[in-house]
Amino acid sequence: MNGDKRFPEDPDAHVFMISVAAQLAGMHAQTLRTYDRLGLVTPERSAGGGRRYSTRDVDLLREVQRLSQDEGVNLAGIKRIIDLTNQVDALQRRVEELTAQVETSHRTGTELVHVPKSSAMVVWQPRTRRR
Repeated sequence: MNGDKRFPEDPDAHVFMISVAAQLAGMHAQTLRTYDRLGLVTPERSAGGGRRYSTRDVDLLREVQRLSQDEGVNLAGIKRIIDLTNQVDALQRRVEELTAQVETSHRTGTELVHVPKSSAMVVWQPRTRRR
């Protein structure tokens, strides 16, 4: 983002009031309210109920605008794209978690056993033999 080291690079670290977010996204504040009502971009809320947009939200607003204006996708289609993108992101995180578990099992010598007709993953650690 910016080169200023005082600010973290976390896209959720900065929050903007609706007027600032609208200006950053190049939209009218009422458009942001509509997108929130439709569930396209759902900002956090302040204690008083005001919308607080993160940098990630502003990026998503710009993407909604691009899909609508440049690609001709209607709002229902954009919502579906956003939902599917979020689902893919969640699945990718889960694959990374499972991959880490498999790698850990290889390093520690534990065995992963598939349980038929189940989505469960069982870590099998055989008993050590007594002498």
